[in-house]
Amino acid sequence: MASFQLTDKIKNFSLPPGLIGPVLITAIVVAAHLSFGILDGWQKFAIALAAACVTEAVLHKFVTGKWRNLSSAYISGNSAGILVRSPMLWPFALCAAISIASKYVFRYKGTHIWNPTNFGIVVMLLIASDSMAVLSIQWGSNMWAMAMIWLVGFFVISKVKLFHICAVYMVSFFAFAWIRSVYTGGMFLAEVAPITGPMYQLFVLFMITDPKTTVSTKNGRMLVAFLIALVEMFFRLGEAVYAPFYALFIVGPIALIIDKLWQERKAKSLSKSASVAR
Repeated sequence: MASFQLTDKIKNFSLPPGLIGPVLITAIVVAAHLSFGILDGWQKFAIALAAACVTEAVLHKFVTGKWRNLSSAYISGNSAGILVRSPMLWPFALCAAISIASKYVFRYKGTHIWNPTNFGIVVMLLIASDSMAVLSIQWGSNMWAMAMIWLVGFFVISKVKLFHICAVYMVSFFAFAWIRSVYTGGMFLAEVAPITGPMYQLFVLFMITDPKTTVSTKNGRMLVAFLIALVEMFFRLGEAVYAPFYALFIVGPIALIIDKLWQERKAKSLSKSASVAR
């Protein structure tokens, strides 16, 4: 009887939507740091987190006159604190601040069009590549720990019904990795290897599944995931180290704008049809 009750509790497990992201990224940070010492330093991590939260609080209050829940800023600050690599402190703070500020500056029809952390990382790579790098393979080769992080991440993502985005992207990545190996004459396993690293864990679990910057339909989200993997393939063929970030930076906003225009056109069509019916 107790086992059945436990099973029911697991099946009915849920988190408030606003807590899902923070809980997931906190679990990843704790597990990764305990396993590999992932962080570049607690001070740097804290600076990124504080910069994100302060920027969010100040800008939201300035723009709307209200205080905002900081869960989104918490996720962006964590991501910046994990991904940025620099011997200095300011790149952590600046990346986090740029990430949050992008939500208030680059908007289309009432919403921001770039995933904040993705925007911040790409801008920092463009303006300060001599002062920072991005985490890629520094977690080591403890595959059991990485597998646990993937499993926890996919479990939570499935609860918010966004697993299809991760699945399509990963299947596409493997397919394009095979194409790259055939085209370049390289080893298939070498082409696939990057997806096992920490950079991709954050990219797949947080950036391409960001509810605020994904399109409105399930089929649309799957198509966008495929296109991101496709564009990434060309960046990889050009030997771009941070190919997934560049691909999302290009594909994401274009897809979101097209989706907004399509929704607007559909709403006008339905309104016109309703008027004619009257």
